[in-house]
Amino acid sequence: MTGGTPAPPAPADVIGGNPVFTAPAGTRTAADVVTPELVARLTAGLTGTGSTANHTPFTGERLAELPESTPEDVAAAFERARAAQRAWAAVPVRKRAAVLLRFHDLVLARQDEVLDLIQLETGKTRMHAHEEVQAVAMAARHYGRRGPAYLRPRRHTGAVPVLTKVTELRQPRGVVGQIAPWNYPLELSAGDALPALAAGNAVVMKPDTETALTALWARRLLIEAGLPEQVWQVVIGDGPVVGPAVVQHADYVSFTGSTRTGRTVAQTAALRLVGCSLELGGKNAMLVLRDADLDKAAEGAVRACFSSSGQLCISIERLFVHESVADDFLERFAARTRAMKLGTALAYGADMGSLVSERQLETVGRHVDDAVARGAEVVAGGRARPDVGPLFYEPTILDGVADPMTVCSEETFGPVVSVYRFADEDDAIERANATTYGLNSSVWTKDGRRGRAVAARLRTGTVNVNEGYAAGYGSVQSPMGGMGDSGLGRRHGSEGILKYTEAQTVAHQRLMPLAPSFGLTDEKYAALMSVSLRAMKALRFR
Repeated sequence: MTGGTPAPPAPADVIGGNPVFTAPAGTRTAADVVTPELVARLTAGLTGTGSTANHTPFTGERLAELPESTPEDVAAAFERARAAQRAWAAVPVRKRAAVLLRFHDLVLARQDEVLDLIQLETGKTRMHAHEEVQAVAMAARHYGRRGPAYLRPRRHTGAVPVLTKVTELRQPRGVVGQIAPWNYPLELSAGDALPALAAGNAVVMKPDTETALTALWARRLLIEAGLPEQVWQVVIGDGPVVGPAVVQHADYVSFTGSTRTGRTVAQTAALRLVGCSLELGGKNAMLVLRDADLDKAAEGAVRACFSSSGQLCISIERLFVHESVADDFLERFAARTRAMKLGTALAYGADMGSLVSERQLETVGRHVDDAVARGAEVVAGGRARPDVGPLFYEPTILDGVADPMTVCSEETFGPVVSVYRFADEDDAIERANATTYGLNSSVWTKDGRRGRAVAARLRTGTVNVNEGYAAGYGSVQSPMGGMGDSGLGRRHGSEGILKYTEAQTVAHQRLMPLAPSFGLTDEKYAALMSVSLRAMKALRFR
């Protein structure tokens, strides 16, 4: 049973590969966690006239039977959400924000429940699952504290000072359609829903079916924190069927997923003249400069490349290392990579978990095999580990990678990183930018000023200096998102909540109109306004 029994010994052809983490005695299993009572509680009230199921990547076994929605079910969910949204928007913003703060406390208090679900549904390790708990708690705290300030009415200078009083209001868009992926099912469901809800919107979310229990757990906990139940609707089903229905009914769309699907979402939203935010793919680069602390850089590269088995939009897939330190760095990086423990236990201790699907495993294997066939060298890993689980693949380092190898340009989205040597920093920056993607990047150097200067030249939405991805993503007051084919819009900070609102300008004209009055002729009114405009410039009105 998943998490409770140590993996069988490695077959002869993988002896010498990554070690396997042994589950502690008494570790919970899938059957212990996903009980009929839990499934009934999480799926209560969901709209679904069909039936589907999800599975755990650790073993492939079925976890739960789930209600499956049709396009008609999606339409009904939007109707209920739209009716509930009006009352929710009328709740004072500070009371809406207070729900997020209570949710923050509940998530931290009951984190073991969701850590089990995240692990079972995604196959990731417990430490990598905890990154999601951290991220959601940060977002809940931030928008619980700062949300009212982001949304407060703002005074602006009117057309004519004193005579024109102008206030900018932020009105909720209505019902936000959210399509969440499988790789971070807590953070990319609840984390994106929280600012939308704080802004007074309702949400209809389609999680990935294979990770729906985690999203449903977050919804149930937010209802416990005080959110009206109908304000957050969840629909479950096949992406090509349910996803378009969500986009067709939404007043705004939040999508995280592949660039190919993101283009379709954007086109559909554009035809309906509704906005959207898209966090899409990446081919993220890490630059190790000649003065980097190589031990710290090697440890950082392990986290940056292999967290959640590389199934992280902002993980590193391209590693540029200065030629003067490349061999030394690669030796340290490879030693740490080979020592990573693979595991399936619902407990802390494993360093890397499973891939999520046969499709991901096939892509990883295809990219590695193609690179090796074209002359690349496997420095670490490079093989599947069915002895641990059906979808396990060792953390892999490739050296000597060059075009036209597939791994050079296609997003792998797995535990594979390619190493490239450089002699000149300008060349490294140019090569790092030589991709249609622009999501995340990383720079390692002992000189912080130099690192920030290099960072400013990298064309990615976030750049981390002496960190792989967590510093930028965890800084929730600052915007996070992609350039180029990596998406549109931002999460976090003011942009992460204001995107879920419509700006409304209320201009109150007092005493006299902006037109000839008090007997002024058109000519005299035009002269008066010309004098006034010159005066306002001289007095530095903005």
